[in-house]
Amino acid sequence: MTNHDFDVIVVGSGITGGFAAKQLTEAGLKVLMLERGRPIEHGADYTTEMKTPWEMPFRGEGDAALYARDYPVQQLNRHFTEFTQNHFVNDAQNPYEVGEGAFTWFRSYQMGGRSLTWGRQCYRWSDYDFGANKRDGHGTDWPIRYADLAPWYDKVEEFVGVSGAKEGLAQLPDGHFQPPMALNAVEQSVREKILKQWPDRCLTVGRTANLTEAKPELGRGPCQYRNICMRGCSFGAYFSTQSSTLPAATATGRLTVITNAQVEKVDYDPATKRVTGVRWIDTQTKARKSATARMVFLNAGAFNSVHLLLNSASEAMPGGLANGSGVLGTHIMDHANTLSAAAIMPGFEDHTTFGNRPTGIVIPRFRNLDKLDGDGFTRGYSFQGGALQSTWTAGAREAGIGEDYKNHLREPGAWRMVLVVFAESVPRVTNRLALSKKLDPLGVPQLEISFNHGKEELAALADAKKEAATMLTAAGGHVIFGFDQPGPGGTAIHEMGGARMGHDPASSVLNKWSQAHGIDNLFVTDGAQMSSSACQNPSLTYMALTARAADYAVTQMKAGAI
Repeated sequence: MTNHDFDVIVVGSGITGGFAAKQLTEAGLKVLMLERGRPIEHGADYTTEMKTPWEMPFRGEGDAALYARDYPVQQLNRHFTEFTQNHFVNDAQNPYEVGEGAFTWFRSYQMGGRSLTWGRQCYRWSDYDFGANKRDGHGTDWPIRYADLAPWYDKVEEFVGVSGAKEGLAQLPDGHFQPPMALNAVEQSVREKILKQWPDRCLTVGRTANLTEAKPELGRGPCQYRNICMRGCSFGAYFSTQSSTLPAATATGRLTVITNAQVEKVDYDPATKRVTGVRWIDTQTKARKSATARMVFLNAGAFNSVHLLLNSASEAMPGGLANGSGVLGTHIMDHANTLSAAAIMPGFEDHTTFGNRPTGIVIPRFRNLDKLDGDGFTRGYSFQGGALQSTWTAGAREAGIGEDYKNHLREPGAWRMVLVVFAESVPRVTNRLALSKKLDPLGVPQLEISFNHGKEELAALADAKKEAATMLTAAGGHVIFGFDQPGPGGTAIHEMGGARMGHDPASSVLNKWSQAHGIDNLFVTDGAQMSSSACQNPSLTYMALTARAADYAVTQMKAGAI
């Protein structure tokens, strides 16, 4: 029997990489985790977490010249500020190409990956989602259904700590929740008025991976309602690799972590039809290194995992590793996303809020459920957003001078409410990833992204604009604007697909266990595996699929099948 350096190599340290490392080490396996970015220690390395604007060189706004030069894409992210810029990639050092269409790729290369910058919204998928491809013929049928994933949703939610309200909705299954955060007075009023007129539409508080109750056994405290999560949270109140899965995996004594390690290839032995390990580049010294393992888990992020598979082409697999079907890199997705409606909400001038709740509201999907009622689209959309008061910054658009004007700015302004739509992205072969002929600074081929929204997404956004305005008007609001055109791909920051699951090896890359067809010791458990996009935030589903795949992999390894 061949000796290996490790039982498992996990590529990536974000939400799924952290979960894979936790599950595998706790099962008794020796794991190497490789992260292409720098190390970040929980608490100690959140350098801007407690700072105020006047302590920052640019008062929190950042260096515009620096951003134009080094962060032209990342600065488009609404969470990118001088406080958070160290948690986003330098675009100049990490280039990518756009083929057809447009794509804004928001990335975080560091220990913890995007677990430090994610929006933390956690929603289960239902059989409306897992059955969608089979129902309408787009994409390939999922080889799993909700019942396959439900127990793993349970396990993940219990560990992560998701706060939310149970609503009994078939299209958005309830989970194991901590107490929900409260709706404010405007949101509660809008909820009641929508429900009265449309009993099938439910406005509820966003289900979020922010603790409302402490988890002292994990060293995690409750949310402080600061809403500055992306600076890093030393309280451990929001779920990240650093606050949760990394400590759990490290405690086993079976985890080795190497940072500044950009993996360039997964090695494959055609004689055994097994992967044997990975090769990476030390981004600091440029030295090339390698390690062997009995099994490899790819968790580098959807597009990066596909990039790695494409770049791992060999004589045995010239189209890319695990690409016997020829579909590797195809059918990528990202939710079609825009602000559907904004309204002034009169009648609440005597109400205000305290603190900064780190979640908004959600109105789950109500289109194309038990019957197809969408005009020109077969999938669904959901709304997120919330009600808030304008602050003193509204004075930038008002005329005024003197003491009375200054005092006026100290008072809360008018209430307004916004509904932002996330429409399901239909999987298409033309939306795809490929290797560019251009190289990155380390000599690795860049990734080329081709992506366009289609007529289904545009029809869904048109319907969403109309329905958002109708609901807010019925709730007493005065709609001031709304949009029905999506931002470019990547705007929703929910990119997924490219190594999809499926029943048939001839039309998919992975089987129902997130395991590569024909390569039993290779698993891809991040967003690359998705066969459809639903309209919910996908991270909870990624983690549940990862936990499920890790359990299966351990069983297979202990049985000698891997």
